[in-house]
Amino acid sequence: MNSTVEQLLELRQVLLRCFVSVALIFAVLLFYAKQLYTTLAQPLLKFLPENSQMIAIDVATPFLVPMKLALTLAIFMAIPFVLYQLWKFIAPGLYKHEKKFFMPLFFGSLSLFYGGILFAYFVVLPLTFSFFIYSAPEGVLVMTDIASYLNFVLKMFFAFGLAFQIPVLILVLTKLNIITPEKLSAQRPYVIIGAFVVGMLLTPPDVISQTLLAVPLCLLFELGLFLAKQKKSNLVS
Repeated sequence: MNSTVEQLLELRQVLLRCFVSVALIFAVLLFYAKQLYTTLAQPLLKFLPENSQMIAIDVATPFLVPMKLALTLAIFMAIPFVLYQLWKFIAPGLYKHEKKFFMPLFFGSLSLFYGGILFAYFVVLPLTFSFFIYSAPEGVLVMTDIASYLNFVLKMFFAFGLAFQIPVLILVLTKLNIITPEKLSAQRPYVIIGAFVVGMLLTPPDVISQTLLAVPLCLLFELGLFLAKQKKSNLVS
């Protein structure tokens, strides 16, 4: 009973530290919220036609949208600290070989998540917005609402950040013997089809965005498969 209470108190401290870290980062970013939104909007702004601009439809949108962006960025930036705190909480209950396996996955997962976000910002969004604006009918002036833009971009960030976790997922599945690298290799044609289906579901209804997600998914699948085979060969040897 005492052990359970101690664990609950420790978990409370962990959650409190996580909350404080997000709050502190948010407090700092709030002073730069407008500049942060301008930076986030660059993939769209540089393709807008002359005399076109972004707009705010609702009265409170110019205030609330930059604040929402600052809070979201605070959570993103605090993720390494939050996960580290959670790792410290659960690590004592793991065996040595489990710690040795999961620690690289921890850092790899974070790197892939941020890599997916950067890929979306620097590659996917510019190509997507240039396609959208080019496709606008003649006489239509493109003027995007700032709230709609933020929601769209955040959706893309989450989609690519999560999609880039495929190598980690494959390593975990093979480690738990749920599936073998050989079976995964045999399922490659279905994986390719599934990648394009996922691209269709997670991205806007245009071929460019879907392809820009599906192709990295296929490459990440191959990377995860390669790492799983290497891991297996090392264990056999």
